[in-house]
Amino acid sequence: MPDAASPFNVLLTGFEPFEDDPVNPAWEIARALDGWQHAGATVRGVQVPCVFGRAIEALDEAMARWQPRLVVCLGLAAGRGEMSLERVAINVDDARIPDHARYQPVDVPVVPGGPAAYFSTLPIKAIVRDLRAAGLPGAVSNTAGTFVCNHIFYALMHRLARQGAGGEPVRGGFIHVPALPEQAARRPGIPSMALETQVQALRVVISTALAVSEDVREGAGQLH
Repeated sequence: MPDAASPFNVLLTGFEPFEDDPVNPAWEIARALDGWQHAGATVRGVQVPCVFGRAIEALDEAMARWQPRLVVCLGLAAGRGEMSLERVAINVDDARIPDHARYQPVDVPVVPGGPAAYFSTLPIKAIVRDLRAAGLPGAVSNTAGTFVCNHIFYALMHRLARQGAGGEPVRGGFIHVPALPEQAARRPGIPSMALETQVQALRVVISTALAVSEDVREGAGQLH
């Protein structure tokens, strides 16, 4: 892992508010942690648009600017009640609804000719272990969907894979986060998590990702 004596950056991205919702916890977390320092790292919070293609452009710009050694992308998963550490990104855009540019791709590859899928290089099981030990809800998820969240996740992992062995490898992955209480108040019945709790959870995520080189082998499979 990076030498704590040598300063480096951690890139944390969050999507802009979606549709008519005035807030997106993904961006609020990234904004709250922008500038936070831990183990020699400084977090750089960046907002990305909820638009196919443009989200990847924003990611590329941020990576070029900050040259991070760790990248964590965040997205809202309304209906989930815990921090969802995504295991796999798949090479398909299949949008149930249009993005903010009114674009609605169906069965379009994120990267034409790219691999069918990539696994996260975050120590996702160790992160879940440490979240739970800290009293914070977390779980491994085996689907990041097929909307802009999976789109940016796949693009990130494709870029990291193409960096190859040149220099120190950059690790990355994607986390779906729950709705905020104010969002749940407008959509009765969905679970929620306070912003302060989600920010605390991301501190654990970053700390574990920087400290753990090889993920733990613990059961986290699902029947469906």
